[in-house]
Amino acid sequence: MSDSLSRRSFLGRAALAGLGATLVPRHVLGGPGYQAPSDTLGIAGVGVGGVGHNKIRAMDSEQIVALCDIDLHHARDAFDAYADAAVYQDYRRMLDEMDDAIDAVMIATPDHTHAVIAQEAMQRGKHVYVEKPLTWSIEEANTLAQVADETGVVAAMGNQGHSLDDARLVNEYLQDGAIGPVREVHAWTNRPIWPQGMEKPEMLRRKPRHIDWDLFLGPAPAIAYDPAYHPFAWRGWFHFGTGALGDMGAHLIDHPVWALDLGYPDTIETRSSAFNGVSWPHASMTYFNFPARGDQPPVKLTWYDGGLQPPRPDGLPEDESLNALGGVIYTGDDGTLIHETYGANPRLLPEDQMAAYGMPPERYRRIQDESHEMNWVRAIKGEEELSQDFGYAARLTEIMLLGVVSMRAGNRRIHWDADARRVTNLPDANAYLAREDVREGWTL
Repeated sequence: MSDSLSRRSFLGRAALAGLGATLVPRHVLGGPGYQAPSDTLGIAGVGVGGVGHNKIRAMDSEQIVALCDIDLHHARDAFDAYADAAVYQDYRRMLDEMDDAIDAVMIATPDHTHAVIAQEAMQRGKHVYVEKPLTWSIEEANTLAQVADETGVVAAMGNQGHSLDDARLVNEYLQDGAIGPVREVHAWTNRPIWPQGMEKPEMLRRKPRHIDWDLFLGPAPAIAYDPAYHPFAWRGWFHFGTGALGDMGAHLIDHPVWALDLGYPDTIETRSSAFNGVSWPHASMTYFNFPARGDQPPVKLTWYDGGLQPPRPDGLPEDESLNALGGVIYTGDDGTLIHETYGANPRLLPEDQMAAYGMPPERYRRIQDESHEMNWVRAIKGEEELSQDFGYAARLTEIMLLGVVSMRAGNRRIHWDADARRVTNLPDANAYLAREDVREGWTL
C-alpha cells in the first residue's frame, strides 16, 4: 500500500467494493497527531447525501471514521470530503465491521428509517444524533426514548433551534411574565417546499445501480423505485416522510412546548386538503388543546402549513407582513410575543411595549457557539449538559404526530390519554400510532 493511500482510505474503498478487510481498532493505531479516544470521538454518519453532510461537517473536529448512504452518487461529496472514512451502503455491515472504531452515530436518513437504525446503534452502546423528526410514528418515538434510557447513551434529536440563543430568550420573556399568562399560540410554516398531494407513480422505472433500494425502503412496504421518491422528495410521501407537520413541527412547536411546559394535549383536531393515503395533503391546520398546568391556563396551539397563516397579531406594524417562512405567535393576557423563522430575535408587540420592557433576566444557559451538533459531542465527553435528550424529543414527536393521527382518522377530533397513550373516543385511530405494515426483518 502506497504512502498516499491511508489505511482507512483503503478500508473505505474496500467496503464500497464489497471486499473483506481486517480492521484495526483506532485505539491501537496511534501515530503523529493522534488524539486519545477521550479527546476525540469516532463518529459514523448514516444518510450523508443531503442534510447529513452538513451535520457531519459541523462535527468534523472529531474523527469521521465511517460514512454510509444507500445512494453512492448522492453522497459522493461527503465521501470525497472525508477520504479517510470507510464507505458503506448498509449501516448494519458498517456497525458490524467498524464496531471498535465507532463511538457515536449521526443518523439523517428519511423519517421512516430513523427508529430501526437508532435502536440498533444504541443497543450496541453507540451514542446517537437523529435528525428531526425523531421517528415516523408515535410508537417508534417512545421505543427510542426507552432504549436510550436503558442503554445510558447520549441521544439527541437534530432540531438545532433548541440550542439557539433566541429560543432561550423566548423562554425568558414568557417565564418572566412579559405578556402575562399565555392562552393562545399560533405556529406557521411555508412547508411543504416539496411536492405533496400526488398520486402513486404508475410507470415502472429502472433502479440505478448505485442505489440500494431495499435499504431505502427499510420497514416500509415493498414499493417499486421511482425518482419521485428519492432524493429529498420522500418527505411528501406517506410511507417515508411525515409531511410538513412532521418536518417543521419539530422546530416550531418545540418552542411553545418548551417555554410553556405544555405537557401533552388532551384533544387534537386536524383540518386538511384532500389526503389520498399515498402523499400528504397540500395544506393543513391542526388544533392542539393543552390543559392547565398549575396556575397556568389551558393553551390552544394552532398549526398552519401549505401557505396558510394565522390572523395578524395585534400590534404588528401596518407596513409589515407575517414572515412567509414561518414563525410562532404567543398571545397573552398582557400582550403578544412573536418569534419568526430566520428572523430577528423574539419581540414584544406593540413595539412600545418592547421598548418599555427591555430584556428579561437570563435564566437559561447558552449553548457554546449555538451548535446543536457540537453540544451533543461535548455532552458525550462530559463537557456540557445535553441541550435536548430523547425523553423530551419523544414527547415533542408524539405531540406533533398526534396531528397526523387526527388527519388519518378522517380529520376528526381525537381525545388523547397521555398516560395510557391511547385515543379514547375513536378506538380505530389507535392503529395509526404505529406502522401497520412493517416488512419482515425490520421490526423494532
